[in-house]
Amino acid sequence: MDQRLSLITLGVADTAASNAFYEALGWKGQSPDGDVHFFQAGSMIVGLWGRADLAADSAVTDAGGWGGVTLAYNTRSPEEVDAVLAEAEAAGATIGRPGAPTEWGGYSGIFLDPDGHPWEVAHNPYWTITDDGATVMAGDS
Repeated sequence: MDQRLSLITLGVADTAASNAFYEALGWKGQSPDGDVHFFQAGSMIVGLWGRADLAADSAVTDAGGWGGVTLAYNTRSPEEVDAVLAEAEAAGATIGRPGAPTEWGGYSGIFLDPDGHPWEVAHNPYWTITDDGATVMAGDS
């Protein structure tokens, strides 16, 4: 198995409303059937699908609540963290934690999308964001 991640699908309460939220952030995508929505996100894809349908398809029981996963969007500067958090809030997100310095030497904040999926927006001074948007850890190429 190659060391890569191809797709993250978020289980949502209302696919149309969640699609509208991500489109308000400037994301562009497609829906093959009007039910599931897909967005190209760099080298991977983010999907939105009804939570019950996703649970059934994934062979899990949905106990509700947080699923133990936080998504992340890395930026090129601390100022960009604050700008992305403001953009998300304007699109309808809840700010869970405003941008602030971290104990590991970076700067980050959290927004929650309309379904409560947490997104960390972070500047990690030890990582590089390439011209094509890829995030590269120090020492990797």
